[in-house]
Amino acid sequence: VSSPFFPPNSSWDAAYERELQTFQDIGDTGEIWFGEESMVRIIRWLEKHKVPLDSSVLDIGTGNGVLLVELAKSGYMNLTGIDYSPSAIQLSEKVRDKEGMSNIKLKVEDFLTPSAELSGFDICIDKGTFDAISLDPSDAAGKRQLYVASLGRVLKPEGFFLITSCNWTKEELLNEFREGFEILEELPTPKFCFGGRIGNSVTALVFQRK
Repeated sequence: VSSPFFPPNSSWDAAYERELQTFQDIGDTGEIWFGEESMVRIIRWLEKHKVPLDSSVLDIGTGNGVLLVELAKSGYMNLTGIDYSPSAIQLSEKVRDKEGMSNIKLKVEDFLTPSAELSGFDICIDKGTFDAISLDPSDAAGKRQLYVASLGRVLKPEGFFLITSCNWTKEELLNEFREGFEILEELPTPKFCFGGRIGNSVTALVFQRK
């Protein structure tokens, strides 16, 4: 499977190194996966459901950290971002420091083998990381199982998981996360029309851990 959104895994670090250099040169944070409307959708859902501002939030595969900055601007105080790419974490640290958001915690972590201190989160957010894992040419199915197991470890019972995907339909995601999670709602995403049929180019779902 190939996707216009994601480079092969081997080039993630190189991509973030380029964005890091660009940020240092001109202050541009680089690509926002899925565009700004996806961040607005997430923040709107949290606000609509009156999720407390001191809830612990984990951004899985934080990239440039822009989502965490927007959450901080919306008043959320307990924010953590992880990425397995050291260049991504360097970039997100620079973005965080430029915005003066010192309360955002950032760390290099592989979500498939999370460290012990990565646990007890009220909310986990994924914009494209599950997609990227799904495109891994070496044992993608096994990596997806590891992902679901990791999510069960880091997210509190009854915690919320917000996932945005451009590779998976709602039905496929329901199947992937059937062990230990239940769907709360599907969030509205832009529609596209192809061959007379209306479809979604992006799927955004909210799950709750059982």
